[in-house]
Amino acid sequence: MKNLSYRTLKGVIRQYLQYWYPKGYIMDIATFVKEKRRAVALTQPELADKAGVGLRFLRELEQGKPSLRLDKVNQVLGLFGFEVGAVPQTKRHA
Repeated sequence: MKNLSYRTLKGVIRQYLQYWYPKGYIMDIATFVKEKRRAVALTQPELADKAGVGLRFLRELEQGKPSLRLDKVNQVLGLFGFEVGAVPQTKRHA
């Protein structure tokens, strides 16, 4: 799967998400990125390169660093057809 085009990669990821995560399922960004990267069999260096971000940034994102540049987070999420957005708080965040 490592030689997929950007468009094909997004399609594969979208199908994976629709199957495994029903509408309304919430997970943190770190888990989301790590699971999606693994689902398409990419290493951290490969995903960082495809997203146009540094390897250190991607590692910090997957480890859940609380302060990251949103533009770079959106570069990574954009590969999966997502972006950071406002969502209602759940009780665990309130």
